[in-house]
Amino acid sequence: MLWFFLIFSTLSWGIAEIFYKKGSLAREKYSHLKTTVLVGFFMGIYATVILFTQDIDLAAFPKNFLIYLPVSFCYIVSMTCSYFGVRFIEESISDPIENTSGALVPVLCAIFLHEVIELPAVICIVVIAVGVLCVGFLDKKGKTDRHRKYGKKLAIFAIAMPFCYMILDAIGTFLDIFYTDNVETTLLVNVTEENLEHTANCAYEFTFLLVAIGLFIFLKIKGEKLFSLGEAEPVAEGGVAVRQKWYQKVLSQKWKILAAVFETAGQATYLFALSEGEGIAAVILGAGTVITSLILSRIFLKEKLSPLQYCFIGIILAGIIALSLLGV
Repeated sequence: MLWFFLIFSTLSWGIAEIFYKKGSLAREKYSHLKTTVLVGFFMGIYATVILFTQDIDLAAFPKNFLIYLPVSFCYIVSMTCSYFGVRFIEESISDPIENTSGALVPVLCAIFLHEVIELPAVICIVVIAVGVLCVGFLDKKGKTDRHRKYGKKLAIFAIAMPFCYMILDAIGTFLDIFYTDNVETTLLVNVTEENLEHTANCAYEFTFLLVAIGLFIFLKIKGEKLFSLGEAEPVAEGGVAVRQKWYQKVLSQKWKILAAVFETAGQATYLFALSEGEGIAAVILGAGTVITSLILSRIFLKEKLSPLQYCFIGIILAGIIALSLLGV
């Protein structure tokens, strides 16, 4: 079952990355917020199922929900940053940068927990850092001139988003150590070895749902419809607006919906994969998702980077795999 969970989560998240890109339109002002809303809704559905099927202490859950908020906040904000950035930059660039967040976690542990990082791990982290910085620097040399297309300010802001994801996700993962690493020392209350990770995961996903509801209300206040591209209604001959049927409106955001479905599907098996094989799971889930999204980006999105960019992305990927195999 371990390999099924690993392969399923890896493929689901890799496919989700492609749908995120296809559904993230630069011209759609609130595209990233709509994606967050849809992911939050699907996460909420899954969390409800888990809450009543995994022997989670319902009486203690509201308190655990509040205790886990700092971790949930880091994860959700990081994902929203990713959704914004992918509107303007290639998935082939954003995903490798984002998935280097795991390299920051041992650094945070060394700084705040005074843990010692062995020399091989230090070398891997340095290699990853160099690769990430070079990919970011070479972005302005790429085929797509974002500075000219979107303006210098927006272009810089867009390429900064994967780095924001990387930092926030690393902080969230670092904080997660205090919640799910050991049932004896966890900050969560009334949890067991069997339901610890599921309790934390439910807290995160219900927070995502509440954020989604809040953003949905925000979009309503702004007069923005969730199932629209922020454009005027289609006009038929004679200048009369054509009223779209409900399914046509839903289909206008089909890529975002599919991204949310595959994101949640990957989440559904992710915890089982980690619990059955933490070491190998880190390798497959960390590097496998990047490889999957890179291949699919080239095939379905027709993304083509320069040979030098691919070279540095390969360096990042090698560093991620090596760091995971070291068990850091």
